[in-house]
Amino acid sequence: MASLQDIQRRISSTKKTRQITSAMQMVSTAKLSQIQRSGSGYHAYASRLEVVVEHLVAAHLLDNVDAKHIPLIGQRDIKKTGILVITSDRGLVGSYNANVIKQTNDLMKKLSLDTTNTVILAVGGNGADFYKKRGFNVAVEHRGVSDVPSFNEIRSVLKTVIDLYDAEVFDALHVVYNHFVNRLTSEYRDVQLLPLTADTLARMGGNEAQKSEYEVHSVYEIEPDTNAVLNVVLPQFAQSLVYEAVLDAKTAEHAASSTAMKSATDSADDLISRLGLQYNRARQAQITTEITEITGGMVALE
Repeated sequence: MASLQDIQRRISSTKKTRQITSAMQMVSTAKLSQIQRSGSGYHAYASRLEVVVEHLVAAHLLDNVDAKHIPLIGQRDIKKTGILVITSDRGLVGSYNANVIKQTNDLMKKLSLDTTNTVILAVGGNGADFYKKRGFNVAVEHRGVSDVPSFNEIRSVLKTVIDLYDAEVFDALHVVYNHFVNRLTSEYRDVQLLPLTADTLARMGGNEAQKSEYEVHSVYEIEPDTNAVLNVVLPQFAQSLVYEAVLDAKTAEHAASSTAMKSATDSADDLISRLGLQYNRARQAQITTEITEITGGMVALE
């Protein structure tokens, strides 16, 4: 049986740990609120850009364009597949990283991908380290994403992704990450981003009523020409989707961290309660023993 001093040391150590996890929970909760407020403005911009693309699709502007002049919509044989994996740089986020990696591996099995035909583009250290150790080609490795990432911070990654696709380093691109649902729940998402097709773009937003309205009213005169407009709009749209995924994943990360730290704090509270009960029982047993010894000594003296 542990001594009273050992139990006291464990209680003291657990209380210190509880203070740390409680503080980390409050910090993660504050970061979650901050990124939700900050991201709302960009989501409004992304929604408007999505509406513009929906109008272009409804106007059938993508149906007759020359794919040679617009690489992002060019269909080609898929020899290598790029997977943009968004994870965190650190741990203490529960099953956040494990969920992304596990389901990404399941996606690879489904698509018959391995080290020979897969290019990994990693945002976050956990995903980069995992796939580098297993021999995958990690073409992009971006670490140190801030708690509330700005577009300028991610711009270099976005440009590199588009440049690698244009250079035919990979022929299709999947973006995989945890989508924030609420403070307790996130869900894995796999978005096949490139190549952009009319069908893909049409599925990315807008209800059927809106699309019917676009079909009726979408007549455009374009300057200087369709290719020039699409070469500006489509890269912006692709970059917007990737940046939104990073924001979404970071929001889910903060929520996962807050939940994990709350669970750790609750576990510490339970352990402190059990140790306190164990200490009281041990102390009671010690007092009973001392009383018995004193009583026995008095009887012996009589």
